Amino acid sequence: MVEEGRPQNTFTKATDAVLGTLGGPAKWIRENIVDRNRPVYPWYHRQYRRVPTIDECYTDDIVCYVEANEQFKRDKQVDNEVLSILRKRQEDCAFYEAPNHKEKCAPLREAYEKAAENWFIKYGDLGAYGNVKDAYMKQKHRLIWERRHGPVGTGMKGNNID
Repeated sequence: MVEEGRPQNTFTKATDAVLGTLGGPAKWIRENIVDRNRPVYPWYHRQYRRVPTIDECYTDDIVCYVEANEQFKRDKQVDNEVLSILRKRQEDCAFYEAPNHKEKCAPLREAYEKAAENWFIKYGDLGAYGNVKDAYMKQKHRLIWERRHGPVGTGMKGNNID
């Protein structure tokens, strides 16, 4: 327990002796028993393997549908948290940069608005009980609409009713 460069007087020798007596067994138990029997978790949260998406499932494969639905729920939770973090960062920036926050917080605001738009494209109007099949049908209907009329929000191409 002696540190190099530390002067050795009676007090430091006594302190080192007490710490070695009390901390030695605890350190030995930690290094030789606890750490060797503890599994290694490289991530701070559980990592699930990616499962097939709903468009890769057969129509009568219930297990595949349930796995895809659970994956959809996890992805939605992650997207909700990302959106919440971006919103909080934007609000904090606006609070701290009060008089000229519109200029200084513009990149954060744009990132939040883009993330909110993407969230709404994927999960908006599904409701609280929306599932993976509803999201898939929403995506399909959006793609059909864009093929017929152009991107959503740009007006209908060639179908001007005057």
